[in-house]
Amino acid sequence: MVKEYNVMQNPQGGGWIVKIEDVAPTEEFEDRDSAVAKAEEIAKKNSPSKVRIHDQERNVEEERSF
Repeated sequence: MVKEYNVMQNPQGGGWIVKIEDVAPTEEFEDRDSAVAKAEEIAKKNSPSKVRIHDQERNVEEERSF
């Protein structure tokens, strides 16, 4: 089963979060690049998986598979 990791701006603040499936995020990042790097690191360890990167309006901007 493919796990999904979503990188998005925190709706309750200005930082970026990595949301793993329907689990609440545990860490917030100052910038999007840091959040994407962490999501990719986790996804590579849990292959097969996908990282979906969202823009500020929560639209999927990019999807990466591992």
